[in-house]
Amino acid sequence: MPQFVHARIDTFLRGAGGVDLTLERAAAFLAAGADGIFAPGAVDPETVKQLADGVDAPLNAMAGPGALPVAEPAAHALVRRAAREPLGAGTYDAPADGLDYGELNTSPGR
Repeated sequence: MPQFVHARIDTFLRGAGGVDLTLERAAAFLAAGADGIFAPGAVDPETVKQLADGVDAPLNAMAGPGALPVAEPAAHALVRRAAREPLGAGTYDAPADGLDYGELNTSPGR
């Protein structure tokens, strides 16, 4: 059974370092065989971007105060999904289970 080794780096969670130290530790964990990096406490969008740009593996970060609004990463995921299908399979079936225009243009409280 395949396993995925996720290395946890608590530099942000414990206030023990910033981007440079986290990237240094991430590189060491990846060189030692880790498959991905988890950086809890790194929620600021610019910090997470710097980590994502500097880690050559899957990166997990936590959501919380100061993080991107929930809708933003959800929108990125939707756009990615919608773009992959026509570019890959050449079909447009993915949007079939999406929201119609009326639902998209109406928000709670309007």
